[in-house]
Amino acid sequence: MEIVSRLQESSVNAATINALKITVDRLCSEYAHSRPGELLTEGRQWLRRIVEMQEGRLSFSQRRETLELAGWLALLVGCLEYDMGDKRAAEATRRAALHLGQEVESAGVLGWSHEMRAWFSLTSGDYRGVVAAARSGAEAAGNHSVVVQLAAQEAKAWARMGGRKEMDTALERGRVLLESLPYPENINNHFVVDPLKFDFYVMDCYRKVGEDRLASALADEVIHGAVDFNGAERAPMRIAEAKVTLGVAAARAGDLEGAILLGRQALNGERKSLPSLAMVSQDLAGVLADRFSNAPEAASYLDQLQEIKRNP
Repeated sequence: MEIVSRLQESSVNAATINALKITVDRLCSEYAHSRPGELLTEGRQWLRRIVEMQEGRLSFSQRRETLELAGWLALLVGCLEYDMGDKRAAEATRRAALHLGQEVESAGVLGWSHEMRAWFSLTSGDYRGVVAAARSGAEAAGNHSVVVQLAAQEAKAWARMGGRKEMDTALERGRVLLESLPYPENINNHFVVDPLKFDFYVMDCYRKVGEDRLASALADEVIHGAVDFNGAERAPMRIAEAKVTLGVAAARAGDLEGAILLGRQALNGERKSLPSLAMVSQDLAGVLADRFSNAPEAASYLDQLQEIKRNP
């Protein structure tokens, strides 16, 4: 009993662990709108602090809790690294998060580690890799809400492979799962899936398969839901991709001026995920090149897109 008691002792109190949980939730909630470089620095600093805590006296439960929190932070850091174009670092960090998830058997950390792999594969054009990662993640995540986003990522891959039936099946699976879950307490946390976030993924699918009316309606909803009552943008990256979607619809309808305006607004935003924005902007570039190849303003937009891709 004395040995067991000593193993359960800790030099860290419950208030410290709770404060750490609040901090990790805050950092993950700032992902959508904060300057990525600053948030990346802060995320890495807190990761180092958790590593230092492992060298102190922690109870079994505290050690597991802190390692799981380290897993969430590693996921956040990996997302930021990828947004900023450092793909090699992002993959290494993702693998570290996967290892932590395996060590503490965290369904959430495991599922989101696979979701990041699906995202990386999607933006690099490896669509079969997206499907494989999504299905592996769903198996590892169990009933965690990340399964909804994994289904959405799979649907985006099928949309790009021309698999309309498979896309619809994946979207329906995600929608049913989402409706079975309670509404999340903090929809600002990047690792939380809510109905508006799911609509954002559906919007992408419909744009890819040419359902412009449905895609535009969802884009309007995404933009409306990503802006606070005072006009501040809560999710500028979602807004940017929604504007690209509206731009694609405008270009397909023959409105070159409107398409270029929307496309430039998307590219000029301060907070962007370079791989994702480049991927969706290429859809607009394709329509412009196909339908307005001789228009100087279309050529100017394409040059701007290429410049951003070269100099993130």
